[in-house]
Amino acid sequence: MKTDLAKTLSIRGQHGLFNYIAQSRNGAIVESLRDGKRFNFGANSGITTLADISIYTQEGELRLREVFGKLHEVLGEEDAPTSKSAPADLQALFAKAVPDYDSDRFYVSHMKKVVEWYNELKKYASLDFVDPEEEEAQPAE
Repeated sequence: MKTDLAKTLSIRGQHGLFNYIAQSRNGAIVESLRDGKRFNFGANSGITTLADISIYTQEGELRLREVFGKLHEVLGEEDAPTSKSAPADLQALFAKAVPDYDSDRFYVSHMKKVVEWYNELKKYASLDFVDPEEEEAQPAE
């Protein structure tokens, strides 16, 4: 099953990723990818979809979807280094996967988040993503 990054959420102050389930009166009902538990987070909780996140490159920005694809090309079926890995290991990985990343604006702290999300998607969801253009082209049922 394909992962829809537009419905995959990162929530400020919360560990892990969540799937959007439904709108609630004051925010959103979400489900943890890790254990399937449901939570209600308010609109001011800092909810961001992974589809809205990009990393800085020398040429502009690269969507997270493409970054995950490039990481998968480099890593194959192996997991990415963990967020606790040495900064040099993370920088070496991104130098291979996204050689033109902007080191002045894409920090090791960002790399840690990206590899954490990559590993969580690989383990609990799928690295095969819903293509937003394909979804728009299909008629509603």
